[in-house]
Amino acid sequence: MTQLTIDTHVADIVSALPQSTDLFRKLRIDFCCGGKIALKEAAEARHLNPVEVLNHIKEIEIKQERRDSFDPTSFGDKTLVAYIQENYHESLREELPALSPYITKVARVHGEKSPHLLRVQEIFRELRTELLEHTEDEDKNVFPLILEFLRNPTDELKEELRPRVFELEEEHENAGKILFELRDITNNFVPPNDACGTYRAVYARLEQLEKDTFNHVHLENNVLFDRVRQAI
Repeated sequence: MTQLTIDTHVADIVSALPQSTDLFRKLRIDFCCGGKIALKEAAEARHLNPVEVLNHIKEIEIKQERRDSFDPTSFGDKTLVAYIQENYHESLREELPALSPYITKVARVHGEKSPHLLRVQEIFRELRTELLEHTEDEDKNVFPLILEFLRNPTDELKEELRPRVFELEEEHENAGKILFELRDITNNFVPPNDACGTYRAVYARLEQLEKDTFNHVHLENNVLFDRVRQAI
């Protein structure tokens, strides 16, 4: 990742770290049309300390790097479940509501010229609902059952768990189909040359969402659920 400093343009920070848009929005720093200025200048225009703003950006960057640095496939059962919940489920609960207003804005502003953005908005709403309901069910019902079964694989728990795992895998497959359509209609998340900063940030964050979701599904389908199947 590019070394970020107070002299880095706001738009370049957003390109390198799409989640920084939430911070800029909160601080009322224009990262869209007015993003071609240094962070120092943008912060001072809002009477903010540029170094403090940069430190917040660095915290976002460190959090992302920390997530990407682990190999959780070797974790124990309880640690693996906790890792999935902390790094993917909690992240989805933060990212999906945070991203929603940007998608709504881009669809409203650019939807007439680029009608596929209206479909992007529809797909995102469907994906948001499905992922949030899915993760809530896992956290409240299925993951506790999995951990109990892996500790004590009784026939009763096996019969209770088998259809739940199958159902989750079907939901994962459906989420994958939604993401494939999203990638297809956004031209592999490549915005048009004249796209504004918000438009570009939306595409970058959708691509990151796709990456995180596929990593998330891989850990569940091919690691956690495999452990269940082996015990069954």
